[in-house]
Amino acid sequence: MLLSIFLVLLVVVLDQLTKIWVVNSFHLYESLEIIPGFFNLTYLTNKGAAFGFLAGVDAAWRHYFFLVLASIALVIIVIAWLRMHRDHPFYGAALALIAGGAIGNVIDRVRVGAVVDFLDFYVAGHHWPAFNLADSAISIGVALFLVASYLEERQKKQTDT
Repeated sequence: MLLSIFLVLLVVVLDQLTKIWVVNSFHLYESLEIIPGFFNLTYLTNKGAAFGFLAGVDAAWRHYFFLVLASIALVIIVIAWLRMHRDHPFYGAALALIAGGAIGNVIDRVRVGAVVDFLDFYVAGHHWPAFNLADSAISIGVALFLVASYLEERQKKQTDT
């Protein structure tokens, strides 16, 4: 349990420190080329969800919708962690990464009314939507959760035969 709490806190702290650095070092929409033709640091904000989903919806409604949705998600993550963290070691880490990322983005919504994004990858002019460390933790957590599910299912099949 302590390892999972540490992982959640690590994700939240690193996420918030990087976002504070970006907000204090860049002007909104300012970009710094890091790897030509592939990666920039670009200060953007996202008032919607992933890929700007619901960004055009009324601000007050959208703000409360995402706060309630994140709160529900965090309760579900805690329940899932309590039920699953002993089934496979990856579940605890996966759920901690997802929770840390969700908390990091909720802090942004409360603090600035939008999520701060700054990792900007592109190839030949085709941009992946900008994201942040919280989004990365969520994505890695989901991937780790899927790996844990696969490994657990494979182990069950081996013990059943």
